[in-house]
Amino acid sequence: MESTTNTGHEIPTSLSPVEGINRIQVMDLLRGFAIIGILFMNIEWFNRPISELLSFDLNQTGLDWAAGWLVKIFIEGKFYKIFSLLFGMGFAVMLLKAQAADKPFGAWFSRRMLALFILGMCHLIFLWNGDILHDYAVGGMLLLGLVFLLRSKRFAKHNHPNTYLKIAIWMIALPFFIAIAASLFFGITRTHQVITNDWREQTTIIEQAEIQLDSIEEQAKKQPLSTSELNSSAQTNENPQSEENEKPNFEDLTPEEKIAYEIEARVDHKLATQEKLNEEKEAFTQPSYAVATQHRIKQAMFSLKITPVMAIFICLPLFLMGYWLVASERITKPQSHQGFFNTLAWGGLIVGFMLNISGTYLVLHPATTGAIEIEVIAESLQYYGQLVLAFGYLGLLVKLSQKNNFLKYFSWLSPIGRMALTNYIGQSIILTSIFYGYAGGMYGQIARAEQILIAISIIIIQVILSKLWLSYFKFGPLEWLWRSVTYLQWQPIKVIKS
Repeated sequence: MESTTNTGHEIPTSLSPVEGINRIQVMDLLRGFAIIGILFMNIEWFNRPISELLSFDLNQTGLDWAAGWLVKIFIEGKFYKIFSLLFGMGFAVMLLKAQAADKPFGAWFSRRMLALFILGMCHLIFLWNGDILHDYAVGGMLLLGLVFLLRSKRFAKHNHPNTYLKIAIWMIALPFFIAIAASLFFGITRTHQVITNDWREQTTIIEQAEIQLDSIEEQAKKQPLSTSELNSSAQTNENPQSEENEKPNFEDLTPEEKIAYEIEARVDHKLATQEKLNEEKEAFTQPSYAVATQHRIKQAMFSLKITPVMAIFICLPLFLMGYWLVASERITKPQSHQGFFNTLAWGGLIVGFMLNISGTYLVLHPATTGAIEIEVIAESLQYYGQLVLAFGYLGLLVKLSQKNNFLKYFSWLSPIGRMALTNYIGQSIILTSIFYGYAGGMYGQIARAEQILIAISIIIIQVILSKLWLSYFKFGPLEWLWRSVTYLQWQPIKVIKS
């Protein structure tokens, strides 16, 4: 989340942080831009169960619906991608600096990632279970491994910036090619009649399951039971075979029995999901920090299981692209690559918005729930739309950063970006203090539109504090600690004023 570079002609003789005029200013601006977008996205998941992450609250109306819809189009999934690109950029800056100093790189970068992983796990357990820092740390080690691999004798001929770009493109495009292959297969083998029958069947299953769930909810109002008791009751009463812990042979069932079985399975799944959501809500509405932390520890175990997937398939390709942007000198000398950033900005914004709006309309349409083909298309449009739009934002901000008027009015992005790690953790401290039961106790009580106003207030506070802090100190407190661990010595932090 931070970066330094040496832009002078002298080769450094040792590894140490470089600040001030030698920083890549556009990276600080981008980092500040990204931390703001992340706040607008994350605030919802301090007020709602994070188990529902990326799901849209369909009960919203009016301004709340509009706020949620706009966040989904403009923000959701875009800004953590920009942050991932920046992580790769920072890695490249540090590696190139180490090479210029002819110093070993692996040990101190490994310490850096270990410190980030520990910080991320502390964030995950003691503050908020939506942390991504621990995923970044694992992805960073994978990136380091790839760098060492390409620097080995066997692969040295491939050790070129474009190799990183090619690997990233292939990793990002692979799911797209798989989706195309699957679409072609199903398109050839599934006739219109088959698709229509499946859609009708799925619609029936969904409708009947909702009727049963409504009935269970009414029963709970008359005779309150825990969700687990209701789940057990539903399984016992509606699926007698569950008493013997036996599943029927699906192929032996009649079409009517298959539908009945699918309805029961959907009801059971919905009840189990609701039980998890209720457990999370209860943990964060209790006036006990210990109860909330105990729940976060439980969630952390699950998060660690999916960390390899996040690190390999989400973080690593974006890290590689960020690495390429620095190694190819596009981000360090943007004035020499105007055509590239023009294409990135206008192509990314136009295509990205088209994909995002199309995907969002499809995802939120009721018919999509009963049509697996439409659902897959909608989610694919959204995912690649997020990626393309993130690059559009990147290109636009790089272009704007070369204009004096933009720098005059938006230079405040730089201080908040230079302290991105501190501000990221600071946002969690502020938001848990507002929402969680052991502090402000507003969990589930603040509407989506009101959350946007809270986010704007937090941004204003962090901009002011960041600028004030950096007038006295070189780094944010967590950035300073992270640097000190990386270089195994306390870094000078006070600004020396002449």
